[in-house]
Amino acid sequence: MAGWPTGVAAVTLFVEDVGVAKEFYERAFGLPLHYADDVSAVYAFGGTLINLLQRSEAAELIDPAPVGTSGARMQLTVAVEDVDALCAELTGRGVTLLNGPMDRPWGPRTAAFSDPDGHVWEIAH
Repeated sequence: MAGWPTGVAAVTLFVEDVGVAKEFYERAFGLPLHYADDVSAVYAFGGTLINLLQRSEAAELIDPAPVGTSGARMQLTVAVEDVDALCAELTGRGVTLLNGPMDRPWGPRTAAFSDPDGHVWEIAH
């Protein structure tokens, strides 16, 4: 149908300290910085941009909705070829896994970790 989305262009994650988040994302994912200013840092994950935005700036984007402060409310899943190998690489980079690697009853092999602000990332094959 015309006008329907063809993919997710960007995901904006609200973070307490963009410098701390930036260091984690560069260490965990090894991706180059796509864009940055004083309150944000953007990384390209394939065709999707992940924007780390200082929480103090979030209200401008979502007003009148409140900016959340705690608790996991979502999980971002990244497709990978080898979950076990990437888990070994992540732990070598100082990333603590929440769970996995494990085979899920619905098929994929997965593992999960969170960033410093509690955003949960899953890697899956």
